[in-house]
Amino acid sequence: MLDFSRQYATLRTEILAAITAVCDSQRFILGPQVAAFEAAAATACTTSHSIGCASGTDALWLALAASGIGDSTAAPRSGAPSIAASSRWMGPDAVVTTPFSFFSTASSILRAGARPIFADIDPRTFNLSPSSVAEVLATPAGQSVKAILPVHLYGQCADWDGFEQLRRDHLGLFLIEDAAQAFGASWNGKPAGSLGDAAAFSFYPTKNLAAMGDAGLVTTSSAEIAAHTRSLRGHGMTRRYYHDEIGWNSRMDDLQAAVLYVRLRYIAQWNQQRRTLAARYDQLFREAGLVAESTVDGVVLPYTDPRATPVFHQYVIRAPRRDALHARLAEQKIGSEVYYPVPIHLQDAMKDLGYKPGDFPEAERAAAEVLALPLYPELRDDEQQSVVAAIRRFYA
Repeated sequence: MLDFSRQYATLRTEILAAITAVCDSQRFILGPQVAAFEAAAATACTTSHSIGCASGTDALWLALAASGIGDSTAAPRSGAPSIAASSRWMGPDAVVTTPFSFFSTASSILRAGARPIFADIDPRTFNLSPSSVAEVLATPAGQSVKAILPVHLYGQCADWDGFEQLRRDHLGLFLIEDAAQAFGASWNGKPAGSLGDAAAFSFYPTKNLAAMGDAGLVTTSSAEIAAHTRSLRGHGMTRRYYHDEIGWNSRMDDLQAAVLYVRLRYIAQWNQQRRTLAARYDQLFREAGLVAESTVDGVVLPYTDPRATPVFHQYVIRAPRRDALHARLAEQKIGSEVYYPVPIHLQDAMKDLGYKPGDFPEAERAAAEVLALPLYPELRDDEQQSVVAAIRRFYA
């Protein structure tokens, strides 16, 4: 699926020099490299503020808690066996989000002391559907909703026009972006990270902008949210050893910031390469005669909303007999991955929310059909041809 060594080979000298500079400085936590990266990331996202933190999951929690959603002082700690056992942490606030995402999208809502409410996805983009959210907001449970948390899944921005309309229709709603997979993506020319009240990014090593370990970022143009985020990431301190609230230890390392600062200079180029490779996959699938409108007849290619500029964090097809194809590709040493095989509302850890199979049919159908294929900037043309040829042989 990924070959980190190819990209590292081209940047080795720059990255090692940046790491060496941090080691020579002996400043490792929230030092000058973090400040430099935060400033550069804010510029890239066209926001007034960006705040580095320890992971994308922490960034989600920080964005929610700093916006005043939930009860951040009562966040559940790791190891809580179920929502039922953790119910005392859920305050009156609810957040509507997608059931088709990585688990942290929903667990961060719980960690903030709020309750996740799910709505179904758009079957074309796999992103949270504004019309489905509108249905939730029209129910009695919708009266407790304080925020909407869309995910820019696979690197394509969610329908932000639709969510802005919902905000106009329901005054007081916060819009928080889960932009973990979408650094450099945009909606109507506006970058991910600048669309909502706050946004969360992940720099996990598989992301299109990647650290060499865990790291995350909150972006916002609200001075109040930014100040609150900075306090929460450092144990609730605004001055050293004076704690104004219960925060958390979620500080970014200078070593990770140094790596990210180097890689940030290349992200626009890499994202364009990803788009070019995605278009090449589209062409190869069409030439192979595999493309169809539904999995009843063949492979369904990724759909790009004309208002969106995606970064193709993943190239995800819908595939007939997906699990068998996934296994066959593995036998031929071709990487592929299922993101995500079990929707969040059907995860054991979420069963006490009361959802059941069939509640979100589009999310459940996507979970049974999606397959991500190898895509990274250094992927070669002959490798793409091999992937599509193997899929053609499987269906033949």
